[in-house]
Amino acid sequence: MQLVCPDCGTRNRVPDERLGDQPVCGRCGSALMASKPVALDDRSFGPFVEGTELPVLVDYWAAWCGPCRMMAPQFEAAAAQLPQVRFAKLDTEAAPQTAARHQIRSIPTMALFHRGREIARRSGAMPAAEIVSWVKQALGR
Repeated sequence: MQLVCPDCGTRNRVPDERLGDQPVCGRCGSALMASKPVALDDRSFGPFVEGTELPVLVDYWAAWCGPCRMMAPQFEAAAAQLPQVRFAKLDTEAAPQTAARHQIRSIPTMALFHRGREIARRSGAMPAAEIVSWVKQALGR
């Protein structure tokens, strides 16, 4: 299984059976399977989403957005419940190129990627249980 380090961008190969052993990046030592969402920007988005073999759920948000701020703790709670999904956040104000490339028209919007390809999208704030249910349904679990 290939996992991209959210801090340094290094691709790390981790045996599937070791994913639950809290693997760390071979280059910088950062956690590869942290149970909290990672922050992405225009530079790190592509390598992280395309290079991570696990599904990646991205929350497109902005600091001025009230529903985004309300959903942030729910998104983090959902991340703790789905350890086999990488959770990431992209601030659309700080990363306008990526937001435009992915045609983000409203926030909060969540997009689920698998092997670099978007497989599902949903807009609007949701509670953690609904996020978990939606992701599982989209992944066929």
